[in-house]
Amino acid sequence: MNEDINKAVGILKTGGIILYPTDTIWGIGCDATNKNAVAKIYEIKKRDAEKSMLILLNNTASLYSYVDVVPEIAFDIIELSEKPMTIILSGAKNLADNLTAEDGSIGIRITKESFTNKLIQKFRKPIVSTSANFTGETTPLNFAQISDAIKEKVDYIAKYKQTDMSHGSSSSIIKIGLNNEVKVIRE
Repeated sequence: MNEDINKAVGILKTGGIILYPTDTIWGIGCDATNKNAVAKIYEIKKRDAEKSMLILLNNTASLYSYVDVVPEIAFDIIELSEKPMTIILSGAKNLADNLTAEDGSIGIRITKESFTNKLIQKFRKPIVSTSANFTGETTPLNFAQISDAIKEKVDYIAKYKQTDMSHGSSSSIIKIGLNNEVKVIRE
């Protein structure tokens, strides 16, 4: 796993795009602070640039580096969630400006999965995570379901979990307002 992570980090540092397993499903990722890398993902996915993507972090302390205010309830939700949980928070900062939503918010998931956790720890920056498919197509639930056309467009494909045939699932998504109001986007 360490060699795989080192290769992926090398690609991320040069603005490249990786295909990697996450705590949910396989994702297409890049340096979340690199505007050009983020633009490449929009191009690969044929995704409308108005639709934001989420970032992965490996600990809650790093939330403060990427959003202005972290409502206290966010920590409780992250800690108590039994499945991967993406939280949308206002006031994104220190990220590529083409990554955030029109209202300045960003979706963030704290990953507890070993590969992505170590990848983010070694890279020391957030990583974009978006499903490994073209916009509008069915989301692949494991590596075998990812189209060759997607695989050909990335700069590095992680070897970890390629043979795992279990089916992943998307995260739950909630939006947390500055006054601790919670809106469920996807269960």
